[in-house]
Amino acid sequence: MVGTDWDQRYREGSDRWELGHPAPPLEAFLRRDARAPQPPGRVLVPGCGRGHEVALLAHLGYGAIGVDFSREAIQAAKALHGSDPDQLRWLQADLFHAEALAAAGISAASLQGVLEHTCFCAIDPAQRTAYLDTVMRLLAPGGWLLGLFWCHQRPGGPPWGSDAALLAQQLAAAGFRQELWEPAQGSVVERDHEWLGLWRRPVPEPGPVVA
Repeated sequence: MVGTDWDQRYREGSDRWELGHPAPPLEAFLRRDARAPQPPGRVLVPGCGRGHEVALLAHLGYGAIGVDFSREAIQAAKALHGSDPDQLRWLQADLFHAEALAAAGISAASLQGVLEHTCFCAIDPAQRTAYLDTVMRLLAPGGWLLGLFWCHQRPGGPPWGSDAALLAQQLAAAGFRQELWEPAQGSVVERDHEWLGLWRRPVPEPGPVVA
């Protein structure tokens, strides 16, 4: 689906998964769970929509960047949450357009974290491998991917469904090391079968010492 189609959805309010606030499982995990990554650090939210999770990350002390290829979404995010060059930034761009990201200072190994919420279920499932490869490339070694994935089994999309076991295999195949993968707690009623996960880009093992 091209950006103009999503612009129309945002203008009409028919984007279907707008909650008006951060997803409860993500907010609870970031605020209260001892397993959650800790600020500071630059964190990207791909397909950020109206930016509720981006604003949450900035409030918690991260340098948060929201990216979406819909101009309407980015304009709405700015109007709702404001912006700050150090703490809260917005970028209209395609996540898969490396040159556009690099022009905004988002390049290989430049991020400490990526937060996923509804981007993975919005893109064509054929792009999921490219999505995971892109996240891996942008994360610094030791960087984290925190995701709330909608593992429903309903036909069609968007939002496209996922299989929790298969998704874990896909992340492992992309090179991620799993720290957490479990059914989400506290999801809104209409978001059945959400799974919460935390993965890391591994830190390379040190090479042999040359005498």
